[in-house]
Amino acid sequence: MTEMVESLASSKLVPPKFKYSQVVKAGSHYYCSGLIALDNENGELVPGGVGPETEKILENLQLLMGELDLGWEHLAFARVFATDFSRFGEFNAAWEALFNTLDVPPPARSSVGASALPLNASIEIEFTFYKE
Repeated sequence: MTEMVESLASSKLVPPKFKYSQVVKAGSHYYCSGLIALDNENGELVPGGVGPETEKILENLQLLMGELDLGWEHLAFARVFATDFSRFGEFNAAWEALFNTLDVPPPARSSVGASALPLNASIEIEFTFYKE
């Protein structure tokens, strides 16, 4: 009998410092824990604020997707946590720079204001994928 819920981990991303799964597969759904913009070489938050952080998160997501055999067409939902909505245009610019190049519909998305994020990040994004 196979497990109904499976914990998955990346060999390319910085491993979690605390006890949680990077990704949980439950049936056809993949739930990705919140990603912040960590440099995979040194484990530090990338500098530059909202735009560069968003770009790095999406770059890291693509690495993770490659390991899990997921594509952008499987991305169903993204939940964005932001510490400063006055700079949310920078997030949207980085987000659209990617999704305007893809031939798939963008995921559903929500945005939540947060007073603080891990390592003083400006942006954190959770992702949900669906793949049968």
